[in-house]
Amino acid sequence: MDKTGLGVDIHPLVKNRPLIIGGVTIPSKRGEKGHSDGDVLYHALVDALLGAIGKGTIGDYFPSSDPKYTDYDSKNFVLEIKPMVKESGYRIANIDACIQLEAPLIVDYVPKMKENIFSLLSDLGLKKENISIKGGTNEGLGKIGKGKAVSALVSVLLYKEEEK
Repeated sequence: MDKTGLGVDIHPLVKNRPLIIGGVTIPSKRGEKGHSDGDVLYHALVDALLGAIGKGTIGDYFPSSDPKYTDYDSKNFVLEIKPMVKESGYRIANIDACIQLEAPLIVDYVPKMKENIFSLLSDLGLKKENISIKGGTNEGLGKIGKGKAVSALVSVLLYKEEEK
């Protein structure tokens, strides 16, 4: 049986913080305010993977109340939950992500984001061509549209690893 997972994350944008999405630092006057580095793509990816295997949310494993995760590199969240996906017997068929950010546009950074995700998860069957990352704006609407927030929505499809 295949399983799907959905993850969503949003962070306010503030001055004097780097803008990090999918492990890529993007030149910007504002970055994510968060307990960790605020990487919305990695946070939503972790939630999607955990959701697909029925293991809760990122906050269950990496609470913002724990000082250990202050300015934490979010790729480590992905690496730390990866064994749970592997132990579940599932592999990753595809990842589809949408980043909502008014500015800067992320199109030039998407190849590196895909490469980063692939390097973290390729040993779970993920193929680089099965990673989709899109950017979108909010057309000036809401906190995202006013340049005060960034969000990510990630969907994953897992398939059962066949007995060898």
